[in-house]
Amino acid sequence: MIITMHGLSTMHSNMRTDIRIAREAGYEALEIVESKLLRYLDRGFKAEDLIPLFNTHGIRPVCINALKSVERIQPKERRELLADAERLCAAAAVLKCPTLQLVPFTGLKGRPWKEILKLTARNAADIADIAKRHGVRCQVEPIAWAPIHSLSQSLQLIHEIGRDNVGMVIDFWHLWAGEATTPGEVAKLSHSQIYGVHFCDGIRHPKGKKWVEEELRGFLPGEGKIPIKEWVAAVRATGFDGVWSPELYSPKHWEWDLLEIAREAKARMERYLA
Repeated sequence: MIITMHGLSTMHSNMRTDIRIAREAGYEALEIVESKLLRYLDRGFKAEDLIPLFNTHGIRPVCINALKSVERIQPKERRELLADAERLCAAAAVLKCPTLQLVPFTGLKGRPWKEILKLTARNAADIADIAKRHGVRCQVEPIAWAPIHSLSQSLQLIHEIGRDNVGMVIDFWHLWAGEATTPGEVAKLSHSQIYGVHFCDGIRHPKGKKWVEEELRGFLPGEGKIPIKEWVAAVRATGFDGVWSPELYSPKHWEWDLLEIAREAKARMERYLA
């Protein structure tokens, strides 16, 4: 088990500080937020400049989260998508970060399912090929309010992609809030299909209202409505023993001391894993 700090839990931090906080809070690894990494690179730094920091603090980079809107199909947007994939995968290779997360959002909403599946898979397959050239794998994250929001749909997508370096991240909130996946379905997976776990809590979206992720997910583990014990048990039933990352997507908690956030998120997760 790799206890990993999620960079979204410390949203207002930067790359260098995230690495230090991860070490001071007792984590083994860091899930890098792509906007923080790109901001660092855009200021003229290089990915290799981070290697001494990771080494000094004894922290492993295990995932870049995330390449978003992988369903983009307009020619200009698709070229930008693949260019972003190239840039992130190149940085991942330098950092020896094994995984890039792929997030399909709502760009194809309203289209027939088979069309959504085919178009998203075409893009994801090209991204997976870029990733493989760099020695990187890709994990798909279903999004609760998007067309691809369930475990079943994600597995169909992975099958359609048809690449051996694509797997799943099991995000408790997204799968639970999407209301189309049960812990029992997760328990039936092979551990080899899971590349990571996002350990989180929250509440469900009230019917007829706008999705506001920051409000629905602004809960420390144990303070929301997710039956976390069931989801933990489901993942453990698969034999998965890799990256466990407590993800706290909460503007209220981002105003805490960032080290305190990291420590509290880790402590809460470890209580459930004990």
